[in-house]
Amino acid sequence: MVAGITSFIIIILCIYLLTIITDELFIESLDEIAKNLQLPSNVAGASLMAMGSSMPELSIALIALVQESGAHSDIGVGNIVGSAVFNILVITGASALVRPARVTGQVVMRDCMMYSMSIGLLLFAFLDGKITIFESISFLFLYAIYIAILFQWNRLFPGQDIDEELLEEEEDQDQTILQKIYSGIATVLRLLTGPPRKAYVRAFIVSVLLIAAISWVLVEYAVVLAEALGVPAILVALTILAGGSSVPDLISSVLVAKKGRGEAAVSNAIGSNIFDISIGLGLPWLLVLLFQQDTIVVGTEGLLSSTYVLLGTVVVLYIFLTTDRTLSRREGAILLLLYLVYVLWAWLTP
Repeated sequence: MVAGITSFIIIILCIYLLTIITDELFIESLDEIAKNLQLPSNVAGASLMAMGSSMPELSIALIALVQESGAHSDIGVGNIVGSAVFNILVITGASALVRPARVTGQVVMRDCMMYSMSIGLLLFAFLDGKITIFESISFLFLYAIYIAILFQWNRLFPGQDIDEELLEEEEDQDQTILQKIYSGIATVLRLLTGPPRKAYVRAFIVSVLLIAAISWVLVEYAVVLAEALGVPAILVALTILAGGSSVPDLISSVLVAKKGRGEAAVSNAIGSNIFDISIGLGLPWLLVLLFQQDTIVVGTEGLLSSTYVLLGTVVVLYIFLTTDRTLSRREGAILLLLYLVYVLWAWLTP
């Protein structure tokens, strides 16, 4: 019991640190890199910014694969699948509750189609429970196609580019205790990284190392927590780790929705999921297959059903988005309710 409580507290603290590092350092440095490369905003949002918000999931997937010769590889895959379910149901649902989102039909079609293809590729890879080099490269190739489509999007549909620049929040004069703690930790971390807008290369490298180190701790204590609770580690990954690592996305999307940019919040959630599945799984798999082992065995028990759930969430979201091209507050509430049902089902199903 003590081990379970201790590991849960450590997981929460690690997720909190990941949120600060990702938001205050890593994404800031990536935003500056994108400006220096003069990337179009939709391409920067779907590539570098998606990488920033999804770096915790990517790191956990990679660490889980290399730790103990891949004994806990299911944790990384489960975290990404669970995060994808969280992003679609909770992030878009919460954003709609804050402010209904008006969406563009072509953008919805583009993102949902590419996302469905990435889920289909994931289901194909799970068929035999083994990942090959060909399959890992296929994930990366699919994401390359997505980026190529984004590069050409403005030419095909001028005026529909979503402004995905990072929001700069106005700082309140009177900060709460939690805000002061958050700011204090960020200030200490900047001593290691330097100002992320100026020393962006240094901030990028140090942030990656910090995220990787914390991800290592998360994987370790996810296993400890699962053993203490007497449940499969993948269940902890699908729910607790997945929800926790997606908190930065949730906060930024709600802030975007408050400013009347609901379409950007929805598009970012879907784009982040495409990155999670294509790069977050494809890249770690490819690296391990090239340098460590010939094949990767993935225990699909508990994963296949959640992946089918993930495919179902895309269908539900697409129907909601194409209804008057608006994601209403009622539909947002339904999405949140569906996530609650999913979590209860995951924990109560033997």
